Amino acid sequence: MAQPISRGDLIRALHAGQEAGRAGDRVTACPYPSGDLRRSAWVRGYAAARPLPDEESG
Repeated sequence: MAQPISRGDLIRALHAGQEAGRAGDRVTACPYPSGDLRRSAWVRGYAAARPLPDEESG
C-alpha cells in the first residue's frame, strides 16, 4: 500500500516545479503521475515560475 502524501511532500514538489520552471524545463518533465497530488503541486510551482507570454508576441 502506498504511503500517504505529507504536506512536506507537497512543498518539495512545489519547489521542484519552481526550479524546473526557472530552468526552462518542459512541463512534461514532471516526475509525478496523473492523479497524484504532488503532480498538481509541481505544476503549480512550475506555472508560478514561468513568465507570462508577452501580449505583443501573441
